[in-house]
Amino acid sequence: MKKVLSFIAVAMVATMVSCGPSAEEKAKMEERAKFLVDSAAAVVTAQTEAAAAAATATADSLAKVAADAAAATATVVETKKH
Repeated sequence: MKKVLSFIAVAMVATMVSCGPSAEEKAKMEERAKFLVDSAAAVVTAQTEAAAAAATATADSLAKVAADAAAATATVVETKKH
């Protein structure tokens, strides 16, 4: 009986020791977490830059349309004066 209890105790200790991640596994998990955070930051940065570029393109297009409209209006006014 004493041998059986000793065996069970050793098995329980071995099970407890084997539970949980090792230092190497913890380091891999931390590295993976850092990679995911960096990737998410890169995506957010890229999206922000794309949105800024789209806003700039829209503003430039609107400015060109306004300039073209002003030039067309000036041409019409000049034509009517003569």
